[in-house]
Amino acid sequence: MTTLTQYVVDAFTDKIFAGNPAAVCVMDRWLPDALMQKIAIENNLSETAFAVKMGDLYHLRWFTPGGEIELCGHATLATAYVVMRFVEHELREVRFTTLSGILVVTRKDDLFSLEFPTFLLREVEEADVLEAVEQAIVVKPAKIYMGADMVCVLESEERVRPDQALVHDLEGVCLHVTARAKAGEYDCITRSFAPKCGVAEDPVCGRGHCHVVSIWAKALGKSELTAYQASARGGVLYRRYEGKKTILSGRAALFSEANIHFDEEVA
Repeated sequence: MTTLTQYVVDAFTDKIFAGNPAAVCVMDRWLPDALMQKIAIENNLSETAFAVKMGDLYHLRWFTPGGEIELCGHATLATAYVVMRFVEHELREVRFTTLSGILVVTRKDDLFSLEFPTFLLREVEEADVLEAVEQAIVVKPAKIYMGADMVCVLESEERVRPDQALVHDLEGVCLHVTARAKAGEYDCITRSFAPKCGVAEDPVCGRGHCHVVSIWAKALGKSELTAYQASARGGVLYRRYEGKKTILSGRAALFSEANIHFDEEVA
């Protein structure tokens, strides 16, 4: 019987029951891919992160209930939080090697900053507004942008109630719906949907903000923005746009620490 410690961390928030929860397992060796996928399905969170230290780097992988993905912001923040709090207390910077290359997370007091590629697979470019998109999100977007994901820009903060089946058939891995925030502490409001990954709505999506940050930085003429993810849980991201690089900053809160027990041969 094998025992594995797992943490659940709420990312992009300073309190539990908010932000985006991610399960994190820091291991001394890799488990079989099929077993890691089963753990992600059992957790039924938008992401379960698995990390193994090799040399000076942590190798990091992310699994949704629907499969492995190439980039996840909130689970990277959550993993850095676990490493710096429970594994290597003295660290103030963690370097991860991932399917998206080397990702660096630094910590200053309780704020974690993630250095991410702005463009995941291709640059975000304006696209035609299609009837299928309007039907899927039940509102006509002012503009549509395509990168690795689809981004729909709305005229106002009106809430959307997307048809998940129709969203699943749209181009891109995820769909992000965003609008300029009304006067206040935030620059923009965003919601993110990922039915292709088995996630109806992502509570706070770092991946999504790698897409929308370039759009709003250019539209508002500023490189530093504060964003609010308008999911039921809600979350806050501080973003700095540097062209091909985006810095996402946020806080994290520990929800639980538990042991997983399994027989690898049976699993």
